[in-house]
Amino acid sequence: MGSFSIWHWLVVLLIVVLIFGTKKLRNVGKDVGGAVHDFKQGLKESDRENAKKDAVIEHNNDDNKV
Repeated sequence: MGSFSIWHWLVVLLIVVLIFGTKKLRNVGKDVGGAVHDFKQGLKESDRENAKKDAVIEHNNDDNKV
């Protein structure tokens, strides 16, 4: 009673396509994909910067021990 079948989702998809059109939905998909790509790239750059900072800190600690 509370769950939706595949037919419910197909009707919802059909209504969404009729309201927004395929071109608008395609643009939304591209925008979401670009945002996810940029987010992942930002995470990778952040990890690289943190690794560089850790390497500098370790190098400075080694110099102070001498």
